[in-house]
Amino acid sequence: MKLERLMAITMILLNRKRVQAQELADKLEVSLRTIYRDLESLSLAGIPIVSYTGTEGGYEIIESFRLDRQMLSFDELTALFTALRGLQSTQALDSGNMDRLLEKVGALVTRAEQERLVDSSQINIDFTPWKNSEAERKKYESVHEAVKGRNLIRFHYIDAQGEDTERCVEPMGLALKGYAWYLHGYCLNREAYRTFRLSRIRELQVSEETFSRRDMPEVRLKEEWGRRSELEAIDFVLRISGDAKVYAADRFDEHEIERMEDGSFLVRTSLPDAKWLTRFLLQFRTDLIILEPAYMAAKIRQEALAIAALYSDTGEAVSGNTNEIQLSE
Repeated sequence: MKLERLMAITMILLNRKRVQAQELADKLEVSLRTIYRDLESLSLAGIPIVSYTGTEGGYEIIESFRLDRQMLSFDELTALFTALRGLQSTQALDSGNMDRLLEKVGALVTRAEQERLVDSSQINIDFTPWKNSEAERKKYESVHEAVKGRNLIRFHYIDAQGEDTERCVEPMGLALKGYAWYLHGYCLNREAYRTFRLSRIRELQVSEETFSRRDMPEVRLKEEWGRRSELEAIDFVLRISGDAKVYAADRFDEHEIERMEDGSFLVRTSLPDAKWLTRFLLQFRTDLIILEPAYMAAKIRQEALAIAALYSDTGEAVSGNTNEIQLSE
């Protein structure tokens, strides 16, 4: 336990400019006296820890100190190598920089381990967005350069309501979520922070005009990135059969699914009352029946009838889909 604690203290000090003893004690759930003894042990072991007094005092490791490769096990290096290969698929770094980075990680292992490292394909991570055209890659690169150079960008954007609007944005950063890239920035049109999905951005223009990055606390920025819409949840009971069971297994947790004797799924779940909800349910077509709530079953029925009405001139679509519409009642 002491060895693990000493390692933890070392890692904290290496990743922070200065840390107070009380913070270390709270984080590691030990007494201040224990922390002082541990810091003394690290100093005796040759790790150059410097202490500072005063209200902004604390402990830090001199900047020139680095851990050597022996602090990382082969399994840890393999995990790092695997993660970097996954990052390589995101285009977050250009291929040349990523190749050099992978080479440097590979150089940390011995020659005897290198073959094992290259052959370690038990886990493959691929973050490649589903929409991965050359145009999308260039769009990502342009936005990335604007973020680094603090250049204003202008573009047309299709929002969640389907409206096409023109935006002028101070780009703050990029994030990869669910196989899609998102831009976080300050929208001058809305005078507020906004998140934009890159695939919905068109006619992108990077201006030569630069901006001063707004003073936004790191905590608040993380809250903005991780913000979730506070939508009311709807409790559903669904019967799913046929090919739709494949999509149900992908979408719903195992504890939400009850497998029936006839092979169908009885799914009890909660879904947000969002605009995309009806589109999500309609994708299951006639393989899904809403048992509860009744008002959502009626809503899906009306949507199906509205779709059928679009083809009423031919007469063929309505007559051919009558049974399907009845199944969704």
